[in-house]
Amino acid sequence: MTLMVAQNSGLASADDPGAGTPDDILDVALRGLEVPEGFRVEVFEEEIVVTPPPDGDHEYMVAALAREVLLRAKVEMLSAGNKGLLLPRGGLFPLNRVVPDATFAPLASEPFRGAPAWMTPEGVSMVAEITSSRPERDRVDKLLAYAQGGIPLYLLIDRDRRAATLFSEPSPQGYAQHHQVLLGKPLPLPDPFAFDLDTGRLL
Repeated sequence: MTLMVAQNSGLASADDPGAGTPDDILDVALRGLEVPEGFRVEVFEEEIVVTPPPDGDHEYMVAALAREVLLRAKVEMLSAGNKGLLLPRGGLFPLNRVVPDATFAPLASEPFRGAPAWMTPEGVSMVAEITSSRPERDRVDKLLAYAQGGIPLYLLIDRDRRAATLFSEPSPQGYAQHHQVLLGKPLPLPDPFAFDLDTGRLL
């Protein structure tokens, strides 16, 4: 389900000095949404996107990926599911609000401790998405959003294409590098992970 965020929503006026920034207004709108338990709410380009709970295969792949990373990474890692990230963009609302399937950060940096519901991605080493009902959002929209947010690594597990792709070297224009393998083949992860991800565990 996708809900458009109207510029003149009636919540506040841009001419009202007490209205706050457009992002403040959007935060009020998000808190007022009545979303069924387990649904995920994200914001892309003035759209509020509400996604139903994923299927069991999707969650198995998220859990298997997190287990592999936490066990094998060179640096002790934390993994968070459903962690809201604030990512820069242009337009009426200068921030996208994105919830990756998995967010990884070094244990020593403790980026999640005391963080608000929507946090900036400083300290995040990698985010991961497993495609579901709207794969183009993971392949295109989130790909650009994560690069613009400066997240060093984006791991996309594409179930329809049976492929795993690691994107690196982020910039405002997108990720400069990517490495793709078919599921079942090892995928090298650079520092701070420094191991070959066994994508066969994701099948």
